[in-house]
Amino acid sequence: MADGQYVLEARSVTKIFGNHVALDKVDFGLKAGEVHALLGENGAGKSTLIKILTGAYQPDGGSIHVDDAAVSLDNPLHAQTFGIGTVYQEVNLLPNRSVAENLFLGHQPLRFGFVDFRKMEADARVLLANYDLHIDPASELGTHSVAVQQIVAIARAVQLSGKVLILDEPTASLDRNEVERLFEVVRGLKAKGLAIIFITHFLDQVFAISDRVTVLRNGRLIDTRPLDALSRTDVVRLMLGKDIAFSGATDVEPSETPDEILLEFKGFGRRRSVAPFDLTIHKGEVIGVAGLLGSGRTEVARIMFGADPADQGTVSINGKPTALRRTTDAIKHGFGFCPEDRKAEGILGDLSVRENIVIALQGKLGWFKALNRDEQLEIAGKFGEAMD
Repeated sequence: MADGQYVLEARSVTKIFGNHVALDKVDFGLKAGEVHALLGENGAGKSTLIKILTGAYQPDGGSIHVDDAAVSLDNPLHAQTFGIGTVYQEVNLLPNRSVAENLFLGHQPLRFGFVDFRKMEADARVLLANYDLHIDPASELGTHSVAVQQIVAIARAVQLSGKVLILDEPTASLDRNEVERLFEVVRGLKAKGLAIIFITHFLDQVFAISDRVTVLRNGRLIDTRPLDALSRTDVVRLMLGKDIAFSGATDVEPSETPDEILLEFKGFGRRRSVAPFDLTIHKGEVIGVAGLLGSGRTEVARIMFGADPADQGTVSINGKPTALRRTTDAIKHGFGFCPEDRKAEGILGDLSVRENIVIALQGKLGWFKALNRDEQLEIAGKFGEAMD
């Protein structure tokens, strides 16, 4: 890598957790005025690399350079002093405080030793106008859409840092129009010379906004290339290490619908939440439920699982009328549920991966038939292997 070419650079960075090598001598270079996509499957090392670049983790080998000078980033606050800011998928701001307070939290303008709210709101209005965001800076942040909150988070990160912006899955909860609005902001920042790292699982968004791509696999650097020299298939091949066939939507032959009806909803709904709907699901069938944010997708899933009990309609399983008044009823009939917010509702963050995997089975067995550690490790190992 040529000296002075990169604003932010990782050189032969290694990170080890116990016996697991999360990053193995990874090189990464970020240029001013570019959007650089960082891609890889789950477990490839993307999050670990980002945490090292932002000071949340310390590398076990290699070095970090800012403007070609080696630096030691003690923590994310220290990284901000070098111009490095991050915006995460879950907006890391205070929804019960005003937009202006979120923008200036920690560096509020003062007057006679007290926060000057008038100046803070006036400064916030000017700052937001730079992002074509014309909202009341005195309004609570939580009253605005996720897209607006993301833009506020970006404005804060750029104001505090101003050299490198890391966007970690920023579009996961946005609809198409909100994504395009966010991309307009990103393009504007790129034009001003900001260096931007973009992490996402949506390849169409990578090609829409990024200039270069770096692919990690199993903690190793696979390649860094300009995106205009790659196809979608090339990127997937780099990520997976093997070829995969793509078919356009018009090329897919519809499969025959199985005859056996497994699950049937009739007039199923919940007042003031989900209008009554009919849905028939056959054995061995996959049904997609689609819609924009706010259309009711999540609400439909929740009442089907009994998380929000339906107050009208019927449900039949294998032709037999069944009541799904609570989640335990659904589980008893073999239902599983992977919630939209997996971090808040799908896992127990204070428990280990092993404990999270076995806890449902342990719940079925009861506490008087506790799985010993060897049994837990065997079960967790099988699921880990099955899920790659």
